[in-house]
Amino acid sequence: MELLSQLQQQLGPMSWPLLLCSLATVALWLERTLALIWTSLSGEQEKRRLRQENSGYLALEGQKHNSLILLGCALLVRHRDCDKSTREDLASVWLQHQRRRLHAGLRVLTLVGVISPLLGLLGTVLGLMEMFRGIGLSQEPVTPALLADGLGLAMSTTAAGLLIALPAIAGAQLFGLWADRLLDKLTHELNQCNLSLEGVQLGVKA
Repeated sequence: MELLSQLQQQLGPMSWPLLLCSLATVALWLERTLALIWTSLSGEQEKRRLRQENSGYLALEGQKHNSLILLGCALLVRHRDCDKSTREDLASVWLQHQRRRLHAGLRVLTLVGVISPLLGLLGTVLGLMEMFRGIGLSQEPVTPALLADGLGLAMSTTAAGLLIALPAIAGAQLFGLWADRLLDKLTHELNQCNLSLEGVQLGVKA
C-alpha cells in the first residue's frame, strides 16, 4: 500500500492506468517467452527423437505428440490418401491457425506501447495545469525551486509512460520475429512431410 501511495503522489491521476499497462506488459512478456521457448524446445526434441529412431513420417500416425511440428506432420499423414494439392491446402489452413496462436498477445503489446506514452503525456499536462493553478492561487512569491519541483513531478508521468512503452514495443517486434521463425520451420517440415507422402503414394501406384 505504501508503494501504491508513493506512485499516486509521483504520477498523479495517471498512476492506475500506467500501472495496469506495466502489469499487462510484464504478464505478456512472461507468457510469450514461456510459450515460445516451450514450442521451440519441444519441437527440436521430438524431431531429434524421430531422426534417432529412423522412423518415417508414417510412424507418427496414432501417436500423441506435444510439438507443433509433429502435430502438423501427423495431420498430413492422416490425410495421406488425398492428393498433394489437398494436403497443401490443409497444411496452409493449419499454419494460419498456428500463426494466430504464436502471435497471440502481440497486438495488445503494441497497443500498450502506443497508449503508454500518451497516458504519460496526459499526466504531464494535467500535472502542469494543477501546478499553475496552485501558483495562481498562492500569495507567496514564485521561486525557481518551486517551479523545478512542480515540473519534476509533472514530467515523471512522461518518463513512466516511455519506460513502459519501450519494452512493450520491443517485445511485440521480437516475439513477432521469433514466431515467424518458428512458422518458417513448421512450413519447411510440412513441405518435407508432404513430399515424402507423395513419394510413398507414387511408390504404391508403381
